[in-house]
Amino acid sequence: MGFLLLFIWCVHVSKGGIYSSKVKYILKKGKPYLWVNEKDMHNVNTIIDDRASLAVASPFPGPLANLFKSMQKLPARIAITGNVVPLKEEKVQLVAESLREVMLSEQRQINEAPYTVSGVLSSSNLITTSRSENLKELLDGVEEYGVYRFNLSSCMFIDGHGRIHEVDMEAIEASKVDPLAFLSAKLIDGINRSESRRRALVLFCFVYLNADARDAFMLSVDRKGFDVLAKVPSSRLKDGTSEYVWKQFRFPFKEEALDVETFCHQLVKMEEEAVKKVSGYSGLT
Repeated sequence: MGFLLLFIWCVHVSKGGIYSSKVKYILKKGKPYLWVNEKDMHNVNTIIDDRASLAVASPFPGPLANLFKSMQKLPARIAITGNVVPLKEEKVQLVAESLREVMLSEQRQINEAPYTVSGVLSSSNLITTSRSENLKELLDGVEEYGVYRFNLSSCMFIDGHGRIHEVDMEAIEASKVDPLAFLSAKLIDGINRSESRRRALVLFCFVYLNADARDAFMLSVDRKGFDVLAKVPSSRLKDGTSEYVWKQFRFPFKEEALDVETFCHQLVKMEEEAVKKVSGYSGLT
């Protein structure tokens, strides 16, 4: 969730209280693997007490981050508890290979993207949205890192409204990474940095949900659809003007988008359909 640097806050419970820091991670066979800087206190704490919890937020890059800040709103996130296990050198090398593959996979998807997709991706901020860009320091040898496997014991999902939902561990074990996950932050940021693409989101709100939006931002994307944060009227004042609030809307796809190209194609189809409907309303056709 991206930016795709998805930062994790690793909160370690020890005798002296709670200590937290940012760490980077990848998922391998459903388990998080963490890179902790050798200078970090966690590398000492885990010898004494290996209990830990991690919070991972959905990506909210660029303009979306500024909007969240103005609203004093936090993104959706998960919080997991469990214990951390330091990896031996041979295991570290295996996980490092998986890390390289994650980085290469993102770069391949970007390089092989057609023009319509590359236009969106190139509009995003490289530093805050590229997962490989933010992970490469783990392999450049400048800093030393301890590598840990995080063994989960519980998981909670905190939605954008702060509501907490317990997640069944069997569901986590059976889950798979969404095919859009690697590039989700670049998609979100690329769309939100374009006035024309955001106008399309406003149009979607009007045509598909009958919502009179004044502005809109892409909030999240996945293979089944996307979420939009739109500025819509909440109430009418005595002078006839309206007060506006930011509200979340879900737009499901008719067919799952199993890659970024299909996702962008679905958006184009929705926009073409929406324009036709608006033209019909106005009597232009």
